[in-house]
Formats: sequence, structure tokens, C-alpha cells
Amino acid sequence: MNTIQAVAQILKREGVEWIACFPSNNLIEEAAKVGIRTIMFRQERGALMAADGFSRMNDRERFGVVITQGGPGAENSMGGLAQAFADNVPILHLPGGNRLSEYFVRPNFSPARTYQSVSKSAEVILTPDTAPAVMRRAFHAMRNGRPGPAVVEIPADVATAELSTAEVRYEPPRRHVTRPSASDVRDAVQLLLSAQKPVIWSGMGVLLGGASEALTELAELTEIPVYCTLSGKSGFNERHPLALGAGSASTTLQARTWLQESDVLLALGSSLTRTGYGQPIPEGKRIIHNSEAIEDINKDYAVEVGLPGDARATIEMLVEEVKAQLGPQGRRGKTKVAEEIAKTKKQWMSEWTDVLASDEKPINTYRVIGELERVLDHDRSIVTHDAGAPRDTIVPFYTATVPHSYVGWGKTTHLGYGIPLMIGAKLAKPDRFCLNFMGDGAFGMSGLDIETAVRAGAPITTIVLNNGGMATYPGGYPTAREKYGTTHMTGNYAEIAHGLGAVGIEVTEPGKMAEALEEAQRLNADGRAVLLDVHSNLEARRSQWR
Repeated sequence: MNTIQAVAQILKREGVEWIACFPSNNLIEEAAKVGIRTIMFRQERGALMAADGFSRMNDRERFGVVITQGGPGAENSMGGLAQAFADNVPILHLPGGNRLSEYFVRPNFSPARTYQSVSKSAEVILTPDTAPAVMRRAFHAMRNGRPGPAVVEIPADVATAELSTAEVRYEPPRRHVTRPSASDVRDAVQLLLSAQKPVIWSGMGVLLGGASEALTELAELTEIPVYCTLSGKSGFNERHPLALGAGSASTTLQARTWLQESDVLLALGSSLTRTGYGQPIPEGKRIIHNSEAIEDINKDYAVEVGLPGDARATIEMLVEEVKAQLGPQGRRGKTKVAEEIAKTKKQWMSEWTDVLASDEKPINTYRVIGELERVLDHDRSIVTHDAGAPRDTIVPFYTATVPHSYVGWGKTTHLGYGIPLMIGAKLAKPDRFCLNFMGDGAFGMSGLDIETAVRAGAPITTIVLNNGGMATYPGGYPTAREKYGTTHMTGNYAEIAHGLGAVGIEVTEPGKMAEALEEAQRLNADGRAVLLDVHSNLEARRSQWR
């Protein structure tokens, strides 16, 4: 048995059912031989993005895996790895590598060495017999502590070298749940209950930790409102009376109000990383911070009480401590917080209701979002944005209900992420309606993977805002646009979709948007991938911009 045969067996024992790949690596063939489905993407970045989408849906119970070629294939993987690393998503990247005798010869590329800055774990299999140990460390890294990508590089000569035994000795490593100390939890609850206007800041750790139910109980016990970060959106039901909504650089009025006016902030399952793609935390707040990565605590903000540990385990400890201090009913029904939120939300929506139902032409971007809000079954759908304007327009207004009904991403923001991300999500949740909302600039980065969705039997719906420009910068580069057409992008994206084996539907009338969405859902249910080519405007308005 050689090294790549051993690695394929290990992947099978880990329960890996499918692997994203591109373009050439003999591990692809060995994986197929042991019954693991291999799906070829149109480029490496898309393969990693699909693995990302699959991992996000599976809460560290199953992982997206990617096989790429060494050299240029590994080099071209940077974008997908960097996004997963920034968002703390556990994926496994298995690139090929140069022969060991050429490892340090320029310009030969080493993925493990180069990608240490965008991976949680990066290692080279130096001898066949070390393959099981290297793979064990990679899966342990993905299951435990801060989530993130693991890179295992397999040099060309090591790949075909024989193990000294005919059998692979490998047991999948377990997840080890960590918890904060009881005294820190007690201090946190005392600080929280003494606050005048507290707020809960819910991050993606709540989703990956399966902690949404526990978070709801905590919010109801204390009657503290919940704000979800971009990557944490859908961790708390936005129909709940205590929901403030979610935010990127734009957000809801109620979220902005509580983030600005609160005196104590309880961050759960969040790295609290300062980012231009999220809401800022004003100075002067007393912060309680829970993160599975202890190095996050006191990283960007001074923290009064640190709660290192798994999000669900931590929240469950907080719930028990609240009950110990206040009794089993806590503060349920004893405050008017929900009424205050409803009043603020009504004020906010009064400014946007007409825009979300606008009949203007070209179609207003917010009319498209309004129809998504009205037409989709939110509990049975998975929606994501793309980078730039699609993100900042949809995040405040699309209501996320159950966990993973919305996929927020963006501490770094790679254009075109939405299509492969939704392919991965669809492979994880084939019974859900999966839709990505993107601009025409983003489509240029990953549009060919519509064909991958068709070939892989992962029928998704893509909305392309066909506005002939770069809507993130509607007032930008006026000279370059006028003289040289720099930001003017055109195309019939519906025809491109047809050419790739999907169904393309052009939408030019506002009143046809709902009908097109209903048709897309029917076609997806019949196994057809769909692209909605929406002739939209360059919408400059943003809700509560940071």
C-alpha cells in the first residue's frame, strides 16, 4: 500500500463521502477506488469554496475536503483558503507537492510552508509511515479549538512510496469540548444582570457549536436582545421578539441602537475581530467574551470577563447560573425590551417598506430582496450574499430563521464565493432550496461553476444583478467610466446559463420577480440549476451604514 492509498482509506474511515478537486492529482483516483465521490470544479478556488459551504452546514461533524494539483494548482488555492481561515471554517486541503529532493529548490512551491499564514494546521507527509499521524493531527485540528483549514501536502515521490505495513492503523480523533470556570461564569452573570442596557453579540461559534437553542433560552431568561454578526447570522431566529437582526457594514436600526447604547456586551462564539465588513463596538463598554480560542480574548478589545470554551457548553453554564441567581423563570415578562425593539423596528421599516416594494425600472435591488423575503420558505431555504453591494443590501433585510438558513461570510471578501459555496451547501442539505445573490462582477469570478452544479446534481439558484457596473462603487471612478468604460460590464447571463446546461431566466419587470423565484424553486426541485438574470439598478442606499 502506498501513501495516497493510505490517505484515501483514512478519508473513508473519517466518513468523507465526496471530495472537491481540480485538476490533476493521483489521490483523486485512489479516493474514487474506495467509494468517495470526486467532483471536478472549474478551478481550484471554487473547489475550496464548495468545501467551505459543506463544512459550514455540518457543525464540525463532517468536513469539506479538497484535492488539488501541486505547483500552480496549489498556488491558485489561496483565495479559498484565505476566506475559510478568516471566517474560521474547518476544511481539509490535500495538495500535491514537489519531490523531496527538489523541495527547497527555487522556484518550487510548497503549499504547507506558504499557507501557514492562512491555515490552522499545515504539514507535509515526509515518509509513508507518518501519513496516519499527519492525517490524525489534521482532523484533530479541524475538530478542536479555533476552527480553520488544515493543509496536508503530499510530495510526488512520497505519494507513491510504500508503507512498511499492509494495514493502515488509524482511529478518527474525537472532539474535546472545553468549558470556562464556574467562577468566571458566576462573575459574567453578575455583571450581565447588573447592566442597565445589555446586549448579546452572537458569532459563528454559536452555529458551529449547535448552540442556537441554548442561546434562545438565555435571551428569554434574561430578556436581553441578540445581535448576530455577519458570519453568525441565522444563529438566532430573527423573527424572535428579542432579535435585533444581523449586520455587515450595514445593519438594522434596532441593532445599531443597542450596539451604540448598551453598557454591557456579552459576545458568544465570536472572535470579536475588528473588521471593515462588520459593525464596530463603541468604546467604553464592559465586555464579557466567550470564544473557543483563548487567544481571541483581549485580542482586539479589553475584556472584563473571559469565558474560553465551546459556545454551547458556555451558554448552558450561563443559563444555569442565571437560574441560580434569579430563579427558574428569570426575568421572563418583567421588562419592556421586546416592546422597545418592536417600536424601533417599526420606525426603521417605515423608511424602507416602499423601497422593498418599488416598481421602478431598472429593477431596484431592494425590490429583489423584498421578493426573496416574501416568496421563500425561510425555514427550508439557504441563502447567501456575495461580496460588496449584494452583501450590504441583503443582510439587514432578509430574515434568517433556523440555523444555517443564511450563510454570512466576509472578514475577507472574495468575489464569486456564492456559487461554489451554495454548491457545497446543497450537497450537505439536498432538501433545501439554495440561493446565492451576486453582482455581475462576482459572476465573472465563478460563473463557470454553474456547469459544476449541473454536473454534480446540485441544483442551486443564482441571482445575478445585471446592472452594467460595480454597485459597491456607484459614484466611483467617474472619469475612468466615462472615458474608457472601466466599470461598465455587460452580458446576457441567462444565455450563458443555458450554454452551461442550466436554466437561464431574464427578469426585466419588477412584477415578474416573484414569479421567477417561484419558477426557480420548481425547477430546482426537478433537479435543474437556475440563473435569474435580473436587470437591476445601481442602488447606492445602505441601511445604518457603519
